[in-house]
Amino acid sequence: MKLYTEIFEQPDRIKDLVSIQRKNVEEIADAIRTHDIRYVFLAARGTSDNAGRYANYLWGALNGLPVALATPSLFTYYQLPPKLDHALVVGISQSGRSPDIISVLGEGHRQGNLTLAITNDPGSPLAEASDFVLDIGAGSELAVAATKSYTCELMAIAMFSVALAGDMERWEELERVSDWVSEALKLDELVQQSVQRYRYMQSCVVLGRGYNYATAYEWALKLTELTYVKAEPFSSADFMHGPVAMVAEGFPVMVILPTGKLFPSIMELVKHLNQDLMAELVIISNSTQALSMAKSPFTIPSDVPEWLSPIVSIVPAQLFSYHLTRAKGYDPDQPRLISKVTKTR
Repeated sequence: MKLYTEIFEQPDRIKDLVSIQRKNVEEIADAIRTHDIRYVFLAARGTSDNAGRYANYLWGALNGLPVALATPSLFTYYQLPPKLDHALVVGISQSGRSPDIISVLGEGHRQGNLTLAITNDPGSPLAEASDFVLDIGAGSELAVAATKSYTCELMAIAMFSVALAGDMERWEELERVSDWVSEALKLDELVQQSVQRYRYMQSCVVLGRGYNYATAYEWALKLTELTYVKAEPFSSADFMHGPVAMVAEGFPVMVILPTGKLFPSIMELVKHLNQDLMAELVIISNSTQALSMAKSPFTIPSDVPEWLSPIVSIVPAQLFSYHLTRAKGYDPDQPRLISKVTKTR
């Protein structure tokens, strides 16, 4: 049960990341502040790409940095890379061995930009191609489906953001994340019981917005690669521009809905899905109002701030995906057709 074990390693890995890497992160932030960085150009694939979606919101909101998500084929197949003037070029990769991600950072370096690798292997080719390396410290991840490396990537992104902003109060919130994740893991038995209801589910949608747009994509990816359910992620706003038409009575809709700036907007959609469309709602939230609308409610700690909620809210989603895989009779440690490291160009 490699995947299951790694899900439960997350509190310790996150706690160690804060204590071990804080000085390094602050030194990286200090060095970057001396340059005229006007935006971030970010390259990633798969689960790491979902971590990049979190960076897109967090670094924009907290640091005032626009984040452009790279199109690596421009650097490899087309060999027509864009101009990257005044960019911090960031690569996120668990293995640090994806040739297309490495090519983006290599080109960034060639154009004279600062480069940062966020990786689980500080000795990887990606790290060697970078000016700065942020080791996420997830340890050996043996399961094919990424769990602890994803939350550690999110945590590294949050740490870099706080260091760059020089916000001491937010460091105190970062130090609480491991405890919040431990609380979320206590949902394990409830989740195991709840997934029996979805054994024969073949398709669903996963909704999130803002910081948890990343969570919607990551939950959908885990459902797809482990349970083979056709899971489609959407921003709750985009969902209303057409895709809502697929919802019929009993159609499964997964929603990540922590309290925060976006709560009222998404809550209106949840009410519509529940009362008018009679969808089958699975909700991860710290709001009793939202959870009351769900057939399957999963509660995260009430005091988790919205900006850190993706690191906590993904944990019940990981447990849901794991237990549903088992309920469907599949092996969560040996998903078909995929391997741990995918070397794309």
